[in-house]
Amino acid sequence: MSNSSQVVRMRPHTYIHVADSNSNVTRVVTGPCTLTLKDHEKVVMAPEPMIMIPPRHYCIIANPAQRLDDGSVATDRHGSVKIAHGDEEVRFTQAPFPLYPGEKLFGKVAPLQVVGPNQALRLRCIRDFVDSVTKVDGKDAKRVAGDEWLFEGPATYLPRVEVQVVEIIRAVILKANQALKLRARKLMVDASGASRRAGEEWLHQDVGAYMPGVDEEIVETLNAYVLTDRKALHLRASRTFTDAAGTVRKAGEEWLVTLAQAPTHIPDVYEKVVGEVSLTTLSSRQYCVVLDPFDKKTRKLRLGQKELRKGELAFFLHPGERLEAGIQNVYVLGEDEALLLRARESFTEPPVAGGDEKGKKAAGVHHEPGDRWMVYGPRDYIPSVEVEVVEKRKSIPLDANEGIYLRDVKSGAVSRISGKAYMLKPNEELWEKELPRTVEDLLAQQDETLADGGRDRTRVVTYRAPHNSAVQLYDYKSKQSRVVLGPELVMLGPEEQFTVLSLSGEKPKRPHCIKALALLLGPDFMTDVVIVETSDHARLSLKLSYNWHFELDAEDSAKIFAVPDFVGDACKAIASRVRGAVAQTSFDSFHKQSAHIIRRAVFGVTAEGVVRNRFTFSANRLVITNIDIQSVEPVDQRTRDSLQKSVQQAIEITTKSQEAAARHEAERQEQEAHGKLERQKIQDEARAEQARAELLQLLAQSAALESTGQATAEAKARAAAAAIEGEASVRMAELKAQAAQIRTKAELEQQTSRQSAEVSHQQALDELEVSRAAELAKIETEKTTRTIGAIGPQTIAKMARASEDAKSRLLKGLGLKSMLLTDGSSGSINLSGIAGTLVGGGDK
Repeated sequence: MSNSSQVVRMRPHTYIHVADSNSNVTRVVTGPCTLTLKDHEKVVMAPEPMIMIPPRHYCIIANPAQRLDDGSVATDRHGSVKIAHGDEEVRFTQAPFPLYPGEKLFGKVAPLQVVGPNQALRLRCIRDFVDSVTKVDGKDAKRVAGDEWLFEGPATYLPRVEVQVVEIIRAVILKANQALKLRARKLMVDASGASRRAGEEWLHQDVGAYMPGVDEEIVETLNAYVLTDRKALHLRASRTFTDAAGTVRKAGEEWLVTLAQAPTHIPDVYEKVVGEVSLTTLSSRQYCVVLDPFDKKTRKLRLGQKELRKGELAFFLHPGERLEAGIQNVYVLGEDEALLLRARESFTEPPVAGGDEKGKKAAGVHHEPGDRWMVYGPRDYIPSVEVEVVEKRKSIPLDANEGIYLRDVKSGAVSRISGKAYMLKPNEELWEKELPRTVEDLLAQQDETLADGGRDRTRVVTYRAPHNSAVQLYDYKSKQSRVVLGPELVMLGPEEQFTVLSLSGEKPKRPHCIKALALLLGPDFMTDVVIVETSDHARLSLKLSYNWHFELDAEDSAKIFAVPDFVGDACKAIASRVRGAVAQTSFDSFHKQSAHIIRRAVFGVTAEGVVRNRFTFSANRLVITNIDIQSVEPVDQRTRDSLQKSVQQAIEITTKSQEAAARHEAERQEQEAHGKLERQKIQDEARAEQARAELLQLLAQSAALESTGQATAEAKARAAAAAIEGEASVRMAELKAQAAQIRTKAELEQQTSRQSAEVSHQQALDELEVSRAAELAKIETEKTTRTIGAIGPQTIAKMARASEDAKSRLLKGLGLKSMLLTDGSSGSINLSGIAGTLVGGGDK
């Protein structure tokens, strides 16, 4: 290529763009060719392969060149190709083509989209055009921008620049007991021909594949509710509509769908599933009361009414119905049981056999609201809706020591029943008797089961009065009291209360320390500490104990309770007398005659000057019979120290004298023991010397016997050893001779057996060798015979006539290196030499 020109060699199916600088026109040159460029020409695009579109593929060309009717490229007056700027063109399978100046390949060559079965493309028109594929009333459909339609498979979609693929829609496969909930995007006609408004919803229940229309959208897939004989469906209408059975349902209406109507149910678009309703089953021993029952004739609830349903029965509760108290069991009444009933409304009771205490009930008994009556057993009872069961009562068995409190609800009177089995009457109820907290605690001390509120307040309060005691009870209704003497069981009446005794206690006495229900009559004692002062102003603390008892008058037994705190009152009275008497006596005189002074002050003296033996309190008949002075202690510290010192000195003197006597006695016993020990030691030493002498004699005798026995034993042992040694030598020689004889005999037998075995083995080998040779000879003979028989006389004759080289090859082909024939007497015969004989024999 010269400086002024350029040669471009182009392969087949390639192209270049050449620009003419004189005319400013760019042309396309396609191969195969060799192009020599002129000076005013220039290659503006290197050689590029042409666009090749395989079958079932397409591509999009941006800014395509305009075409004439004959398909050629349109050019302007200057020769430039006319370009549709901003436009696109879809090209399908065709011969390879170049891109003209200005044209561009948008994307890549892509395969055509295949729409499978049960699939569709949602297409949208982006510019107006006439669709020749779709026919409307036998004419091509006119599409305007914004239109949408479906391209359903199976088919191959040919794209257009006027159409945009929005999405791929797949058909929904509906199984049995399934439905599609659809919604209209705009005013349309569905697949069944029904007109649908925008936003309207409906169900499609046909089994199989369903392709939603272009103006339809799938809201959800609904599964049918399977209804059984024990399960129903509770539905509610969201708006007024007509259901599948043709019934008009109003907005908010609720109803049931049961197995009797359909085995399965798919809720409609205006039906809302409130829940599943289970079957309510009543056995033969059950019943229930339904509130606001459903009327099947009017198909409405009877609000405010009740309905009694008895078993055996099975039903579904309709919407709005409810059970008053659930499923209840039939009341089974025994002979000692009854039901207390109350009328809720006015009604007439039907005749019932065995309904009252006499076993029969008159027919037509009328009850007004609030009436109370009882139904007695034995029987079964189911209350009607007009009747309320207040409670179930049972006959209360009561012993002679047991009882209950009753209250008449009409009159309010309270009574006590004991000693028999009692059934409450309709106008009676158990009454709870309240007791003060103090009484409750005192009763719990006697019976632990009553602690922490364990007492049955409807039971008669009982108290076991101890032996030789008295319990006072006061009836607030009759305003009278009574005294029960123990031992006795006290049973409290409805209006009675215990008289609680609050007595003084501790030492010295303090009021209200002891609470009690029973007053012990004695004899008993009580102890008190009294502080007194002598005439010489020595203050002493006296610990006194009083023996006491009550003198009971049967006609006026309540007198012993006249003094609330007889302990404190008696102790105060006695302490007052003792203080007065001690105040007139000096300390030394009181220390010597304390008992006489105190008894004289408390009991007093007779006219003869004799001290009395009792002190009686006339207010409550308390009698003090004796006074014991347990201790007298000074209250002043100096007096106490001096008294304590004198007592200590007396104790020391006594202690020292006892110690001296004990020491003297110990020394005497020690000397006696020492003498006994010395005498015993001397006696033991004498016995030890005598035992030592006897031991020496025994040792001498033992040594003599030992030397004599040892010599005798050694002589006997040597003689016995020599005899044993001789016998062993003789026995050993005999055994050696027997062993040599046995060894020689064994070797001889072994040699004989070995020679016999070798002879037998050699004979067997010889026989095998002879048998082997005979068999081999027989095999060779048979082989030769079969080979000659297989070759045949004619073949052998030809072998005989053949040359030596041919004979050798023939024999080699037969697998024979050499072969001899013999008659067994004259030796071998050459096969080739005998061929003539065999041939002659064969000719014969």
